[in-house]
Amino acid sequence: MAGNTFGNIFQLTTFGESHGLAIGGIIDGCPSGLEIDIAAIQQELNRRRPGQSVYTTQRNEADEVEFMSGIFNGKTTGTPIAFMVKNTNQDSADYNHIAEAFRPSHADFTYHSKYQNYDYRGGGRASARETIARVVAGSIAKQILLKEGITFLAYVQQIGSIKAENLDNISLQSIEKSPVRCPDETASAQMMQLIEETASKGDTLGGIIYCNIKGCPIGLGEPVFDKLQADLAKAMLSINAAKGFEYGSGFEGAEMTGSQHNDIFNSDFSTQTNHSGGIQGGISNGEDIYFRVAFKPIASIMQAQQSVDKKGNSITIEGKGRHDVCVLPRAIPIVEAMAALVIIEHWMRWKMYL
Repeated sequence: MAGNTFGNIFQLTTFGESHGLAIGGIIDGCPSGLEIDIAAIQQELNRRRPGQSVYTTQRNEADEVEFMSGIFNGKTTGTPIAFMVKNTNQDSADYNHIAEAFRPSHADFTYHSKYQNYDYRGGGRASARETIARVVAGSIAKQILLKEGITFLAYVQQIGSIKAENLDNISLQSIEKSPVRCPDETASAQMMQLIEETASKGDTLGGIIYCNIKGCPIGLGEPVFDKLQADLAKAMLSINAAKGFEYGSGFEGAEMTGSQHNDIFNSDFSTQTNHSGGIQGGISNGEDIYFRVAFKPIASIMQAQQSVDKKGNSITIEGKGRHDVCVLPRAIPIVEAMAALVIIEHWMRWKMYL
C-alpha cells in the first residue's frame, strides 16, 4: 500500500495497525550528532495517548516509545531512526460485530473495496492510532527546530458551537491546564460540559484547532507546487477526521477588499498586519505562520444506525468499544507534529540555498 511516507529530505515512513503488535516508524534523513531528549518525545506521546482524562477514550495505553536504531549515546547517528510503540490494551472482541459490516462514514467500505483483505479491528491502518509515529517524528523535528528558534503552539479554539473568545496571554501552561486544551477558562468549562452531555447521548463532537508557528526565517517554501501553505494543508488534511484547513485570513479574506487585506510593510520589512499568515507567494516572510484545522465529529457513535453488510443487505449497527467523544484535545500534539515535519523539510531545503 503506497502513501505511507511523508517528506523528501526528512522522511518518515509509518507502519502498524490499531490492534496489531505495534505502531512504529522509520525516519530517514535526520542529520547526525544531534542531541535527542527521549523524555520530551515521551511527553508529546503522553499528550496524545488515550485514557489521559475522562474526556478521552478510556483505552488505557502507556504508549511508551522504544528506539531500535539511529540514536547512540543520546545523539543521532545519521542512519535511519527506527522506533515502535507496542499496543498493549486493545480489545479486538469489540469489533467482531463489524467483520462483515460497513460502519457509516468509516474507512471500512473504501478499504474493503480497494484492498479486500484489511484489518477492520479498531479501524486497522485507518485508525488514528497511526498518528503515534507522526508525534514521535514530529517531536524530533521540533527539538531540531527549537535550536533554530522555531516554535509551535496549538490549542483547541472550538468544540461544537462553543468558541474560545478570551485568548490573551496564551501559553503552553494555560493550554495544558485545561483537560480539553482550550486556554479560555470559561469556554473550556463549557466545552467539558458539552462533551459530557453529548457522551450521555452516545454521540460525538467536532471542532477547530488553531496553530501558531513562531521564528520561521524568511525563505521557507518552494514555487510552484511545493508552496509552504500547500504542504501544510496536505499535512493537516492527512490527519484522521480533519475536514478543513485555512491559513492567515482564510475564508474571512473572501469578504475583504484588497485594500483591507494587503499587509503594509514597515521600514524593517515586517508588516503592519498579517492577513497573509506569514506566507506570501508560497514562501515564509518572517511573520508568524498561523492556521486552523477543522475536525469532524468522529464516526464511531454509541447509537444504532442503519447500514449494510458486505453482501449489500440492510442491517442495524451499533457502536461498541472505547472511543473519543471529541478527538480535538488529543489531536493537538498531532497538529504540532505534522507542522514540524513540514517546516523541517522546508528548513533543510532552505539551508541548501545558503
